[in-house]
Formats: sequence, C-alpha cells, structure tokens
Amino acid sequence: MKKKLLALLLTCMTLTALLAGCGGDAKAPEKKAAAPLKELKVTYVKAPLNIPSIVDKTNQTIVKGFEKDGTKVSFPEITSGAKQTEALAAGSLDIASCLGGTSAILAASNGADVKVVGIYSRAPKAFNIMVKDPAIKTAADLKGKRVAGPKGTILHQVLAAALAKEKLSLKDVEFRSTGIPAGINALLAGEADAALAAGAEVLRAQRAGARVLANGDGLVNATIVVGVSGKFLKEHPEAVKKYMALHQESIDFMKKNPDKAYEFTAKETGLSIDDVKLMAPWYDFTTAITEKDIKDLEETQEFLLANDMQKKKIDIKSMLAEVK
Repeated sequence: MKKKLLALLLTCMTLTALLAGCGGDAKAPEKKAAAPLKELKVTYVKAPLNIPSIVDKTNQTIVKGFEKDGTKVSFPEITSGAKQTEALAAGSLDIASCLGGTSAILAASNGADVKVVGIYSRAPKAFNIMVKDPAIKTAADLKGKRVAGPKGTILHQVLAAALAKEKLSLKDVEFRSTGIPAGINALLAGEADAALAAGAEVLRAQRAGARVLANGDGLVNATIVVGVSGKFLKEHPEAVKKYMALHQESIDFMKKNPDKAYEFTAKETGLSIDDVKLMAPWYDFTTAITEKDIKDLEETQEFLLANDMQKKKIDIKSMLAEVK
C-alpha cells in the first residue's frame, strides 16, 4: 500500500511540473525588455541628389529626435550598396538610409538578414545612358559598342532594359564595369562609346558635349529603398518606426521650404541652386511601399537572375517589413 501511495504522489508531482512548464497555473518567466538603445548607426549618402538626407544633416532632425531618448546617432558614409548590406549583416550598421534595390535583393538572396522598411526614392529620369557620337541615335545603335558604368546597379538595369526594347541584350555590347565618374571620363576621352550616369554627372557630361540617349523613364522605376538589419528591427522596432517618422519630417520640410532645401543641397554638393532646381523634379521621395514598387523590385530580381548576378530567387515580399 505504501508503495502504491508513493507512486501516486510521484505521479502527481510530475504532472504538476509538466503543467507548470506548459504554462499552467505557474507564472511564466517574464520576457526581458530590449536594452535601451545607446547608439543608432545610419548611413549618410548625399549622391546623386538625396535632398531629404541633406536636409536632415543640416537641420539635425534625426540627431535631435533621438537625443530625447538618450540615443546617440552616428552617420557612417558608406556609399557602396554591397558594403552597406555587409555592414548591416555584421551589425556595424543599423539602417541603410539609401540602398539600391539591386543591393537589397542580392543581399537577401545570399542569406543576409536585410529588411526593406520603406522607399527612399524613385527617380527613373535621374539614371541615364550618355553618348557623344551623333551616329548613335537609339539603343539599337549601341550594338557592338563600348559601354562603361557600374555593374549590378540600377544604371546597369536601365541599359539592359533599353537594349531589350530594341530586341538586344547586354551580350550585344562591350560592357566595362567602372564607377560613374570614371565612365563619364572614358566617354569624354573617346575610350567608351556610351557611359552610364546619374545625378550631377549627367550635367557634367552634357556640359562637355555628351547627350542623354535614354533613361529609366518608362523602362525602370529606379527604386531606392530604406534597409535595416532584420535583427535590429526585431529588437528595436520602435527605433525604426521613429527613424522613419523623423525622415518624413525632412521630406515635409523639403516640400514646405523648397528654396531652403535647395540651398542646403547646393552647399552640400557644390552644385548651383539652378542645377538643384533642375534635377529635383526627377525624384519622388514618398516612403510608402506600393504595389508598383514591389513589381519594380520583382523586375529588378529578374534582371539580376537573367544576367547571372543572382543565383537564388527569393520572394520579394518576404524581405519587406514596412513600419507604420
């Protein structure tokens, strides 16, 4: 009898422990709150014509906004998309304020935990194919010609789309990967027949005798995104939400005070105010992610896959995490 009572007691104790472990009457351990954010690391990229970022830097909107929370904001100047995504993955960067859609997709397809929380800009007219030779009248005339510009970027995609419209492909041109200024220099020196240019480099090329052969208008939406570390977003969602709200304040300032915003931009970039006014209408800085944006990112992925720059296809929507 004693043995039976002992066995019954042990069974009851075991069941009680199991119930406690499964969230029975026992109180579950409280989830630890994220530690206060001491530092926020956000890229600062002013080119090709990132007016909201320049407005923010001048007005210190993000710095002042996070000061209230005791958070120090730093602005590493990492302009390369690949290096931005590497920094996000390594934890040495929290927010890539202005990241090419191509870079975000390539990083995500390679397993990096990168999330897109908003759109920075859409500027199809800002991304151009420049030529000097009067005999080159359409993209069809680029067949067999030398083209210089940055590989795996929106500009490269514009070139591919312009060629595809003429039933050609990137294999039909002699493409050399260079930075934008180097590509324009090669065009002006006669070492390239066409160059890929954005922002102020378009004006520089035009003033040296080059002209726009084609741009992204009607071909590529030229979507630039706001990217964050997935880990950072999970641990500090309110900080990301606050960042996007402060970024919107700079956009609102630009809309309400265009002359001031152009003055800030001219001073920061070395452009004339007239040049800034000329280029500003090329850009749409609306942050909300639309179905058109998603379609453009999907088309960007198809471009990367078709040209062997991306190996693994991903669901574009899986990397979107818009905060509101």
